[in-house]
Amino acid sequence: MKDRPEIVFYLARADNGVIGSAKDLPWRLPPDLKRFKKLTMGKAMVMGRKTFESFGGPLPGRRHIVITRSREWEADGAEVVHDPEEALIHAEDAPEIAIVGGGEIYSLLLPRADRIELTEVHIEPDGDTLAPEFPDSDWREIEREDFPATDDLPTYSFVTLVRR
Repeated sequence: MKDRPEIVFYLARADNGVIGSAKDLPWRLPPDLKRFKKLTMGKAMVMGRKTFESFGGPLPGRRHIVITRSREWEADGAEVVHDPEEALIHAEDAPEIAIVGGGEIYSLLLPRADRIELTEVHIEPDGDTLAPEFPDSDWREIEREDFPATDDLPTYSFVTLVRR
């Protein structure tokens, strides 16, 4: 039995590393949103304040543990903490902790991650938020499903990485 929850990143990243633009995704990819919902349902999700605010409110069926430096910030449905370690302690009763963004949160928690559920969006959009690198020396791909472009959607891939 594991002595701690599995820490799993969930994110969509463009080929140029962009994960966000003006507090939103720089693409519309409904299959990714459906996968995100399926994979995070019922889980404790850790995120930064801007990511929580980009949702427009709590997502149904999931805990929202929000990291913010502000001691005054609060929001309905948010369990507020003030640093990444506090967030992990706050969720330690969960079998899995879903890390859902943004860029700074991914960077801070990358050394603790066990698995990455990544959607590779094969475009190069402008953006103001980047994902950290996931070097091959640290991560091994164990699953990949590729999807061709359509009239409405770019080429994309669902990828699962595990720590070496």
